[in-house]
Amino acid sequence: MIHSDQLHILLDVATEAALAGGAVVQSYLGKLDDIEEKGRPGDLVTIADREAEQAVLAVLQRHCPDHAILAEESGRSGIQDSPFLWAIDPLDGTTNFAHQYPFFAVSVGLLVEGVPTVGAVFDPFHQDLFRAAKGLGATRNRRPICVSQTGQLRHSLLVTGFAYDRRETADNNYAEFCHLTHLTQGVRRSGSASIDLAYVACGRLDGYWERGLSPWDLAAGVVLVEEAGGRVTAYDGGSFDLSSGRILATNGHLHAELSRVLCQITPLPVTFLGGQLV
Repeated sequence: MIHSDQLHILLDVATEAALAGGAVVQSYLGKLDDIEEKGRPGDLVTIADREAEQAVLAVLQRHCPDHAILAEESGRSGIQDSPFLWAIDPLDGTTNFAHQYPFFAVSVGLLVEGVPTVGAVFDPFHQDLFRAAKGLGATRNRRPICVSQTGQLRHSLLVTGFAYDRRETADNNYAEFCHLTHLTQGVRRSGSASIDLAYVACGRLDGYWERGLSPWDLAAGVVLVEEAGGRVTAYDGGSFDLSSGRILATNGHLHAELSRVLCQITPLPVTFLGGQLV
């Protein structure tokens, strides 16, 4: 069990790291000369990703040299048998950033014995800083936040996303997106999982689901939603598994209804041609 004083310190470390990464990201906005694909079409990486990650790592290594780190661009480092694991996405929403579409963030989360415990998400474009730690609540720009009170899907605004393998698999979230668009007041797609979770936490959105995610996409945002009074589970309402890549996060009030609908949806019929869905 971590004492609250230690949690406050770790939250300040996460905040310092997220702000350091955010400063780098903002400095490159609209100034990119070289954009690469990491493998799958649309999975981009830029110098901003790499330098922001180095800025985040420098903060964490200075304050927590005995912790483990999992970073999107550089992988694992630090003391790997530590109970403390930092999961970092230095630029969540690289495609948005590359197109100067203003939805991207730096996400810094801390897992303690595998449980998301501390999170800081910084949106440098809108200057929104979201912070949370277990038992300490959640804030946006240092002011307390809470989830919405929307209790029915037909009154809700949801958000989701589509993984990089969507061209290669029938489990691509298209059917879920279409189905829920008809049952709600709308379904958005921001292109940044950490912002999606932060927006559920502060009540701007009522629920979020997605598949094909990595721990660094989710670690910080999960803490935000839970500390803001929301609920995070697997699609079927079972325990959330960070390694599954799937998440259902809501204000709690419409969680059971959204879970039931998600589990009833059948993927759209597709055929494969040359490795592509058509």
